[in-house]
Amino acid sequence: MKKQFVVIGLGRFGSAVALSLAEENCDVIAIDRDEAKVKSIADQVTLAVQLDAMDEKALKEAGVQNVDVAIVSMAGNVEASILAVMILKELGVKKIMAKALNDLHGKVLSHIGVSDVIYPERDMAQRLAHNLVMPEFLEHIQLSPEYSIVELPAPDFLWGKSIVGTKLRSEYGISIIAIRRAYRANGEKKESWHVNPPAAEVIRKDDILVLLGANRDIEKLG
Repeated sequence: MKKQFVVIGLGRFGSAVALSLAEENCDVIAIDRDEAKVKSIADQVTLAVQLDAMDEKALKEAGVQNVDVAIVSMAGNVEASILAVMILKELGVKKIMAKALNDLHGKVLSHIGVSDVIYPERDMAQRLAHNLVMPEFLEHIQLSPEYSIVELPAPDFLWGKSIVGTKLRSEYGISIIAIRRAYRANGEKKESWHVNPPAAEVIRKDDILVLLGANRDIEKLG
């Protein structure tokens, strides 16, 4: 059964989320009070509705109460964002994610029951900074101020070594939680994932390592 989502607020962020979910074959209800924004996305989502997110009856008629996850992307209007979350809670939506304008807005959203507060501009700025400071990392996901997950092309000093032989855990405090490995099949280049690889797994030249560790230790490795 397809997962069902509602995205309320079709600015750049909300539209991108709605379209990305639709591309993943999810059922998506897209909502905004701006007719032009609704029309621009109508052919690419399950249902696009022009309505005021403060209208509980209209939200219910659109079927919002049946979704698995609601994404509220109305950070530019703090009051509307908070009221929309409260209405979604009243309608019984169990998981609500919301975009926050700032830390105070985020704290209020968390207090009224938002599962995940999203700071897209701040998160993008942090990712850009990490990429500029440590360009060798292909991807960087900050789990907390102290810990991150990163993707790193296997350094040459690890080629041909087993995971236990790399001593990454003992010397750096870093765990290899997955290996992304390219291979060829029927003349085509493909990719496989080895999640939680065994200690005896040997690292190859073109492997991409997915590492988990403290930021200070990851920076040393980089």
